[in-house]
Formats: sequence, C-alpha cells, structure tokens
Amino acid sequence: MSLWLPSLAELRDNEADLYRFRSRVLVVQVVVLVCFVLVAVRLSYLQIVRHEDLLEQAENNRTAVIPTVPPRGTILDRNGVELASNYSAYTLEITPSKVADLEATIDALGELVDIQSKDRRRFKRLREESRSFDSLPIRTRLNDAEVARFSAQRYRFPGVEIKARLFRQYPYGELASHVVGYIGRINAREKERIEDDDDVGNYRGTEYIGKLGVEQRYERELHGITGVNRVETSAGGRATRSLSSRLATPGQNVVLSIDIHLQKMIEDLFGNRRGALVAMDPETGEVLAFVSKPTFDPNLFVEGIDVESWQSLNESPDKPLLNRALRGTYPPGSTYKPFMALGALTTGKRSASTIINDAGSWSYGGHTFRSHGDSGLGPVDMVRSITLSSNVYYYSLANEMGVDAIHDFMKPLGFGQITGIDLPGEVRGVLPSTEWKRNYYKRPEQKKWFGGETISLGIGQGYNAFTMVQLASATATIASGGRKFAPRVVRATQDALTHAQASTTTTEPVELGYAPDHIAVVRNGLVGVVTSGTSAQVFAGAGYQSAGKTGTAQAVTIGQKDKYNAAKLAEYQRDHALYMAYAPADAPKIALAVVVENAGFGAAAAAPIARRVFDYWLLGQYPSEEDIAATQKGQSGRPIGTPRSKKDVPLESSRTN
Repeated sequence: MSLWLPSLAELRDNEADLYRFRSRVLVVQVVVLVCFVLVAVRLSYLQIVRHEDLLEQAENNRTAVIPTVPPRGTILDRNGVELASNYSAYTLEITPSKVADLEATIDALGELVDIQSKDRRRFKRLREESRSFDSLPIRTRLNDAEVARFSAQRYRFPGVEIKARLFRQYPYGELASHVVGYIGRINAREKERIEDDDDVGNYRGTEYIGKLGVEQRYERELHGITGVNRVETSAGGRATRSLSSRLATPGQNVVLSIDIHLQKMIEDLFGNRRGALVAMDPETGEVLAFVSKPTFDPNLFVEGIDVESWQSLNESPDKPLLNRALRGTYPPGSTYKPFMALGALTTGKRSASTIINDAGSWSYGGHTFRSHGDSGLGPVDMVRSITLSSNVYYYSLANEMGVDAIHDFMKPLGFGQITGIDLPGEVRGVLPSTEWKRNYYKRPEQKKWFGGETISLGIGQGYNAFTMVQLASATATIASGGRKFAPRVVRATQDALTHAQASTTTTEPVELGYAPDHIAVVRNGLVGVVTSGTSAQVFAGAGYQSAGKTGTAQAVTIGQKDKYNAAKLAEYQRDHALYMAYAPADAPKIALAVVVENAGFGAAAAAPIARRVFDYWLLGQYPSEEDIAATQKGQSGRPIGTPRSKKDVPLESSRTN
C-alpha cells in the first residue's frame, strides 16, 4: 500500500503572495514619490528662493576680486622739491601658511639671495603682527641677479614668490624728518582703527600707513582710492582673463609751505646742538621752516627698523625722536617780556610812559629777585624795558597784574594752548593760573597759589612752559598787528595726474583787537633790541631792519644766594638760549622763534641763527662754510666771510636707489 503526499506547489497561497508583492511595490512607489517631491521642493527652493545668493556664490567661485593699491602721493616743498617719493623694486615674499618648514625654506633661499640676520628678525616680527596667510617680505629691493637666480629655482619653493612693489623713500634722509614723518606697516591697532572708521574697503591690499608728521596727518589725501580688478580664475586659482576693472585713483601730492633749502641751512647751523626753530609768514600763517634737532632718518622705519638702530635712537640722551618744535616745552625767558608789555597796555595796568627804577634787584616777601647785576639799569619806561631787558620792570608788572590776569591775556595769543598746526602730536604746554594749579596738584597744600610764584612769570620763568610753535605764532601775531593765523605746514594738495592744486587753508585769521598805538610801543621796543640792545652786534650791517628779543631761560633752579656759573654746571643744566624776531620791521614777511638748548645767552647762540634766516629769506644770501662752522659752535655774531647766493648752494640728496 502506498501513501500520496501533496507537492509544495500545491500548498502555496498565490493570492497571499501577490498581495504581499503589491504592498511592497506600493511602498516603494510612495517612497519614490516622496523622494521626487522632496527633490522638487529642494530644487524649487534653490532655484527660486536662493537663486540670487547661489548665483553670487557660483560667480565668486569662478571669479576673484583683486584690489589694486593706488600709488601713494608724493610730498613736495613749496618749490616743488620731492621730500617723499615712490620707486619700484622687487621683493621676495613668503606666505607662511603655504610653507611646510619655514626655517628650512629660508635657509635654502639664503643660498640664492642674500638674507641677513636683520631680515630674519624683521620677518619674525612681521609674522607676529600678521596672519598666517598674509604674504610677508623676507627680502626687499632685490637686484636683477638675485631675481634671476630665484626665478630659475622657483619650483623648489612653494609659497614663495617675487613681487614688484612700490617703495617709499625719503631722498634727503634726516632733513626735515620731523615734518615729513614716515610710513610703516599697518599694525593690529591701526587695523582696528581702520575698521572702526569704515575705511576697510579702501585699505584692502594696502600694507603701509602714515606713522608721523605729514605722512600721518594727510594720510587720507596721500593714500588715494583703491581700485578693483575682477578676473576669471581656473580650478587651480590662477587668473585666466580679466572681466572688469576699476582703476585705482592715485593719492594726491601734498605741497608744503616749507622751503627745504632754508630748512637745510638752519639744520646745518644748529650742528650737533639740540634745539628747535619755527619760522612763519605773519601774513598767512604758512610755516617756512620747522626745525627740530637732532633728527633721524625716516628711511629706517619704512620696512621696519632693526633693533640696533631703534636702540640707538630711543636710548640716545639727545632724544632725536622728540619733535622739539611741537612737543618740547621751554620757559620763554625774556622773549616773554614784549607780550607782558602788551598785556600791561591792553589791561590798563601800565602806560608806556610809566617809569620804573631798575636797581638791579627786586624784593617780595623776603625773597630777592635779581636783575642785571648789582647796579641795575636805572629808570626805564616800557620801550627801554624791552630794549634793555629789565627784569625789575617785569617783576613788578607781574605782581601788579596777578597770575590770572596774565593767564587771561596770554591765552588768546596761543601760549599754553593748542595752536591748531596741521601736524599730529602737538602738546599744550603750561600757561599757569590759580585754577591750573588747583587741578594739577593733588595734595591740598600744593593747590594754593602763592604771591611769590607770580613774580618770576613776568620774565618768562616759573611754571611757564611753551613750545616754539606757540612762541613763533605769538611773534607772528605781533608782527601782523594783532591778527592771529593758525600755523600751517601744508599749503595745498595737488592732483597727481593734472597737477591742479587746491589750497588747504580753511580758517580765517582771528583779530585780537589790540590798539595800534599799543602794538607800536611794543614794536618800537623790539626794534630797539636790534639797534641798540642785546642783539645789536649780531644784526650790525644787515640790509634790512628787523625786530627781536633775546631770551635766556633757566634749565635748573639756581639758589637765591648763588650766582649762575655755566662752567660749574653739567651741560644739560645750563641755560637755554632763545630768540624771537620778525623782519622787515615795518612790513614783516617772516617771523620766527628759536631755542638752542643749554647754550647760554640768547644773543650768542640763538640770535645768530635768526640773522642768517633773515638774510636767506630777504636777501637770498646763504652763509659761507666758515660762518656755518662758527655758528655751530656759538662763536659767530654778524656773518663771517662772503655770503653765497642761495641759488649756488645745491641741495644734496641721499637717495638709496
């Protein structure tokens, strides 16, 4: 007997299988449909909602915007002599982020080009101040042979390239460096300031900025407007073709009122001595010469000054980096007396005819204030007090006026005030008053003003401390009959392409309202100084009539019972020599103030420099070499030897390229 068993095919449920298959297909269809819907939604979002944004991104991937740095404007003197200019040279630059082993790369580069230790130190400092993807110079001013050697080995140095750049140079080196200033690489603080000023776009690609002097004050004019070059790039980032461009606008040239030949002569007359001189046109406020000695070479700072040079400048006891004309403050000494006299007339404290007996000393509160030795000058009126420089006359005048009245009169003249000269960093100095002392000192016993402190103010001593810019400006105000101009070292800006000039003078003179007869009294006294007073010998034989006042200011306090003896004092403790003057006396064309530090009597050290400035400006005369050498030592009065024509004395350049 055999048993029958059903086959597996007979046991399958076809309907169930079909149902399951259809269910799976349906699920797949739904999933596919959902995916298509999502893709469609995404595409719609990208093509419609974000179309503009993505189009811009795509364009940016295809193109690059390269800033075009404008050439920096030049700085010219009033006669068109270039004091700051540009030149083109090759630099060897490294992008640190693209270099695997930086030290090894620099060592290998040193086999092709001359890389000194100072170049390495500068590069290290630049790395600390910059971003890793910035291109930084390891060597500047490559010669043709060095360029050729590197170009042949270029493939060995990824991240290293040669670039042609414009470099700033100061062809006359140390001459007028405190006026011209210098440029340097933009540091982190300056980057923040640029971003805060919303000027970051104009400084894209720019690596240098003005740091001092005119370079800093007129940075906006000198920099120009950055251009843009839009190029198409390959997948490797290389530019293939230019799509559009906006040319850079070159920086404007800046024309100074300075006469660089006059500036050079004055700096030579100072020699190795410290001091300052500011000469102005009393009818315009233009600064004709702006001297601070000693000076420095601004070329050292352009690419970053090396450590040795910085230490030499910064640690020098002569402080060559100090702008003495703008930031050095000095007691004005007897050059203050003409202004005290004008103050007495204006306030009605004294008339010109008032007679004061100068017995050689004057006592107040048990203290004796000395004048001209033991004999004195005898009876003096106001004109004679200026001509013979009577201390007693002004001791008593200061006591009669009082410190606050002196302050209120001197303030409009600019003493102890910001003059507004178009150079950065001007200091205010000190024009004392009772309010100033209360605010300046912290201890209660120091805040009180004592009557004896007023006396020395009358002869330009005590708390008085002014800059040569202030003294020159006040002198120019006297010379102009009471019109006060803001000093200006820049007379115009000049279009770099058309050379069309635009004046930078924006302020009108301030009329101080002095009575003409009061001004005449003071000016008569100043003329007397030159004809029969302390500077008569210096100006003997001059082809013009000038007016001036010598001054000698104490650098250290001398005891009441002690007498000044320069031979017993260290050089830096000796008196400062000062002179203020203008010429011609009847129609002034130039006014100046000069100080020679620790040089003693003003007539011996300061007045001879003023004489030669006037000879140059009014007569076109340049001192002889013999005369310059004697003046440098403080051993000249009237000019020595035969003066030269200023046209015959060339201005030598110290150009480095």
